[in-house]
Amino acid sequence: QIQLVESGGGLVQAGDSLRLSCAASGRTSTRYAAGWFRQAPGKEREFLAGISWSGTRIDYANSVKGRSTISRDSGKNTVYLQMNSLEPEDTAVYSCAAKGVPPYGTTWYGTSAGWYDHWGQGAHVTVSS
Repeated sequence: QIQLVESGGGLVQAGDSLRLSCAASGRTSTRYAAGWFRQAPGKEREFLAGISWSGTRIDYANSVKGRSTISRDSGKNTVYLQMNSLEPEDTAVYSCAAKGVPPYGTTWYGTSAGWYDHWGQGAHVTVSS
């Protein structure tokens, strides 16, 4: 099992930047792909970004492409999501997710919530205008 804990959320103003962190613990020797999702009140969960175990494959949703960067530090078992030019519409609960992959799956990543096995508890991000 992999346990995920997000941090870095909070209240920011429109135009600010924010870096979310997702620290993994437990069976961290497991190779895992990771992703970031968010869910705003009254809306469905939305894929934001995904990264393979190797870090060589990355994908972004159109809603954050160009102003967000997903990265990972395997030595620290941590995945990051840097978001810039935040808008009130970015207000949501942000969650990271992980899925263990086999040795031949180091370039895999998912864009749907159902692909992932492990989830963090979520971090609240509120962007004021």
